[in-house]
Amino acid sequence: MKFYVIGDVTVDHLYHLNHIPAPGEEVSPIRSTMQAGGSGGTMSVTLARLGHEVTLAASVGSDPFAEVALKYVRESGVNVNAIQVIEDLLTSTITVMQTPDGKRAMISSGDANRQLDAAKLKKKDVETADGLLVSAYSLIGGPQREYAIKAISAAKKASVPVLIDLGTGAVNAAGVKLLDTVLSADYLLLNRHELQTITETDNISDALFGLKDRGAGCVIVKVGAHGSIIWTPQETDLVESVPLGDEVVDSTGAGDTFSAVFAHAILSGQPLKQAARMANVAGALAATAVGAQRKTITQADLESVLA
Repeated sequence: MKFYVIGDVTVDHLYHLNHIPAPGEEVSPIRSTMQAGGSGGTMSVTLARLGHEVTLAASVGSDPFAEVALKYVRESGVNVNAIQVIEDLLTSTITVMQTPDGKRAMISSGDANRQLDAAKLKKKDVETADGLLVSAYSLIGGPQREYAIKAISAAKKASVPVLIDLGTGAVNAAGVKLLDTVLSADYLLLNRHELQTITETDNISDALFGLKDRGAGCVIVKVGAHGSIIWTPQETDLVESVPLGDEVVDSTGAGDTFSAVFAHAILSGQPLKQAARMANVAGALAATAVGAQRKTITQADLESVLA
């Protein structure tokens, strides 16, 4: 299948710490590394490794970090013709501080990502795709937002399924302003915090009820170790996680991997519950390696765990 993906590419500076430092405190990491990351990069790499033809629309700066950010994108065979180089801006970076119990703090610099030029969008590439996968980070603002909205419109007119993946940073930055835009998705993927924030509610049930009133289609709620919740106007179901027995070492990018594998499964004809189950497995597998894109996940991997 052919996928068109819109989202960020970044260089992730990962610091695994015993605790998040307080203001003025200096700590030494358990380990540290620099990895390719970003929602768009991770989703496109995941889909390409599953055998799909993938085009990634993203932007990088004219600096050495660009090659780091695109390392796995290029290695996995993603089409980079829609990636733009923005002169005089830095490739986006994220500093992630993570503790063994899963607590995280991040410093994110959007820089080049937000400058994706909508005038350079080739609508035909979207219209001929089997699916459009959009990271909500591309809907925060700037030219990148215009690019994403233009692509979503082209997909809807061509009856191309649209999947929109939210993200905590995107929701924290744009809040409820995201809601009207993301409701156009055929599949909306988000976690509990993101769901309650954009609906301004205190629990999942009220949030989903509110989305129903707003005309939402299919919503997939990632609930971490519990798995995921699938919701449509006709059904609500908890799809439990599948224990792997492997150590979780880094959750960076696990949510993006979940969304990419859900897109792979649902557009390959899998029933909704099975697509969510496969996505649960993929998110868990991604967390067993350091770095958002280090873990290669194949169809055989998914089938082996589910068997």
